[in-house]
Amino acid sequence: MGYYWLVIAAVGVIIGLIFSNYVVPSLIARLNRTNSQDFLIKTAACLIGLLVAAILIIASGPVISLFDNLRRTVFIILLVVTCASFFMFLFSTKAKELTDLLFTSNSGAEQKISSGRDLLKILDTSSIIDGRIADLCKTGFLEGVLIIPNFVLNELQKIADSSDPLRRNRGRRGLDILNKIQKENQVAVRIFDMDYEDLTEVDTKLLRLARELEAKVVTNDFNLNKVAEFYGVEVLNINELSNAIKPVVLPGEEMVVHVLRDGKEYGQGIGYLEDGTMIVVEGGKNYIGLNIEILVTSVLQTSAGRMIFAKPKDYIVSKANSL
Repeated sequence: MGYYWLVIAAVGVIIGLIFSNYVVPSLIARLNRTNSQDFLIKTAACLIGLLVAAILIIASGPVISLFDNLRRTVFIILLVVTCASFFMFLFSTKAKELTDLLFTSNSGAEQKISSGRDLLKILDTSSIIDGRIADLCKTGFLEGVLIIPNFVLNELQKIADSSDPLRRNRGRRGLDILNKIQKENQVAVRIFDMDYEDLTEVDTKLLRLARELEAKVVTNDFNLNKVAEFYGVEVLNINELSNAIKPVVLPGEEMVVHVLRDGKEYGQGIGYLEDGTMIVVEGGKNYIGLNIEILVTSVLQTSAGRMIFAKPKDYIVSKANSL
């Protein structure tokens, strides 16, 4: 008899260890990844299912009383499980509509969210770290609500905790930019805690969320811009906006540029405008470190930016005179 209780105790200890080390942490991690509003909706659905099951059990009492104890127990368990599962499934399929109906407040941000899906803009990690989004918010050109997904915040946190000093500084800069946007309150900001457990890549999660919300993605990642086309997601690329508002430079214009270094091709010199536009000066290697007058010969516009090709003005004049 003593051995019997010893075996029971050993089995209990093993089961307790399994639950404490594997089952419970897994459940806690799953709960942490679950949207709190979805959790409340599913809990309410389960309670409604149990209530309906109880009503059906009471209503079918005369029939159930004809069963033996085993059949009665099996019938009640099946009825409870079926009702609870049915209502949880039903509420899950309409979780988004129920969330909007039950949890939408009267705050300015929520009013803007309900005013039109085209006003929703999701920020990716690159656009936050870049920092220009904060200046863009100040100008008032960016309308609607900025959505920061929780998985993007987690990625920023990982970058900020990196052992690499450069990555760590980039991550901290991104977090500082978000705090700045929220404090200045120029644009409504909403943290979205929805996650996709079946996906591992942050960019893929971002595009799925954008497609479900019918929102636009704000980024400066060229590759994400391309992938978004396959998802049918509209992208607002900060680099494209920056290129669009740069002053127009036409062939034949004269300007002054400081030649900083030599170029890839023989004899070339490289300079930059104040907005960062690269100027390739043919024959400019001899002028490195000097401010020279140049004449624009051509302008190349690419998806990555704009490049200006020019020649020193005195070279153009001397060549024209020789002709």
